[in-house]
Amino acid sequence: MRLTDASVIIRPRSAWEALDLGVLLARRHRGLLSASWALLTLPVFLLISALLWQYPSLAMLLFWWLKPLYERLPLHILSQALFGATPSLKQAFQALPRLLKPQLLASLTWRRLSVTRSFDLPVLQLEGLSGQARSQRLMVLGQRDTGPATWLTIVGVLIETALYFGMFSLLYLLLPQQLKTDWDWSQLMAPEGDVSLWMQHLYNLFYALLLIVWEPIYVACGFSLYLNRRSALEAWDLELAFRRLRQRLSGLSYVLLLACGLFFLQPPTAAWAVSATGSCPIPQFDPAGPEAERLLKQPLNSQAAQASISQLLDQPPFENRQTVTRWKFGEPAKAKKTSDAEAKSLAAKIKKLLEQLGLLNNFEQLAIIVEVILWTALLSLLTLLAWRYREWLRTFGGRLKLPQKRQKLAPTQLFGLEVAPESLPDDIASAAEQLWAEQPREALGLLYRALLSRLLHDYRLALKGSHTEGEVLQLAEQLQLAELSRFAQVLTRHWQNLAYGHQLPPASLKRGLCEGWRRLFNPQPLGPQVRP
Repeated sequence: MRLTDASVIIRPRSAWEALDLGVLLARRHRGLLSASWALLTLPVFLLISALLWQYPSLAMLLFWWLKPLYERLPLHILSQALFGATPSLKQAFQALPRLLKPQLLASLTWRRLSVTRSFDLPVLQLEGLSGQARSQRLMVLGQRDTGPATWLTIVGVLIETALYFGMFSLLYLLLPQQLKTDWDWSQLMAPEGDVSLWMQHLYNLFYALLLIVWEPIYVACGFSLYLNRRSALEAWDLELAFRRLRQRLSGLSYVLLLACGLFFLQPPTAAWAVSATGSCPIPQFDPAGPEAERLLKQPLNSQAAQASISQLLDQPPFENRQTVTRWKFGEPAKAKKTSDAEAKSLAAKIKKLLEQLGLLNNFEQLAIIVEVILWTALLSLLTLLAWRYREWLRTFGGRLKLPQKRQKLAPTQLFGLEVAPESLPDDIASAAEQLWAEQPREALGLLYRALLSRLLHDYRLALKGSHTEGEVLQLAEQLQLAELSRFAQVLTRHWQNLAYGHQLPPASLKRGLCEGWRRLFNPQPLGPQVRP
């Protein structure tokens, strides 16, 4: 590889900045990466699903286990594109057999669950190391960036989970409301049946599709961590700086060589032939060193100069003597005197403050002020404690005789229907049976009004006038009463068909709804019955 051809700036980065660089690389080549990943993994997924159609969980596990083999193709594309030689889709798949061969068994066995897989893969694929050389290389590279590589894998698992449930929720939101009401999820998710197999393979397909989005980013982030570690160890930024400097100076080298040649080809002049007597003499070795006497033949010798210099240095501004006093341990007597002096100074300041406030001769006013301050602090503390434990006080308010929050009155009408208990007959089932023959709409409406009234008053459901029939069913399901939920679903569906679609209920429905009402709300007394 040639560092000068890199499409990104080569410089040392922090690990998190390197991860950002990996995301940018994946976004720059997202079309090629996503297309190559889809063309590689989706046929494999379909083949595995067809072979293991009766075992969708096993098919999903096998497809997931082969992920290290899929990741070699995006790494090959990124490594080529980084240095300006982006391969085409055809060229990438032509290189795929060569990429899958090295250390295939190791990648699918003891290295499969490695949390630093994306960081270790370039050592295997780009450097071609194996065995002891690979271990030593990973030990050197992993001295700093092993933690971020581990976190990359952990966060990747969380992202895959979030995307998976997001796609599942999107599918559920796109279903019509009536279809969701009619579906029996317990039968749909049963272990037997073709519908269940189709649904499980559909969930597996969701996972295969989300990998098209996330896996190229995961491989690119691991590759950027590897590049960042190598650039720091091998000083790629310094190498690039020296190469740029060499290119800048390569044009001047010929000019410098020509100038030096012209300089040395000139004939010697008189300035070159200086006699030995006119040159600077080489100083002789003096064993006494700098302290030896020198300049003895001059009026100012070395000793007089040294004395004059010392005299000047002892005078201002070169010499400024100061007396500094500081505290130190081992002098308790002085410390005690100082503390007494500080106490007296503080007492004097307090006395002066009281004189200015006019309270020095009136201690009664001072006591009142102090008392007000203390009571205010106590009341503030009690208010803070009451606010802090307000939930506890509300829970045990009845026992403590505290005023309770006023309960909201239950609505008397829902969807324009009277749901007050006073507006309903005592025997709902018998009244519905009497009305069914001549007035089926009123009979079905009576049962639905009675159901809303029971949910509102007996089961304490917070029903509002803004709720729809589907929302009422969802609230009823939260009670976790299977028989009540089934009865409510059947009654609501037929009531909607009659109220909105003007479809009369079948005659056979009368017995089922009335008997169901009696089982739910008019149960027979338990225990032995005495006969006359």
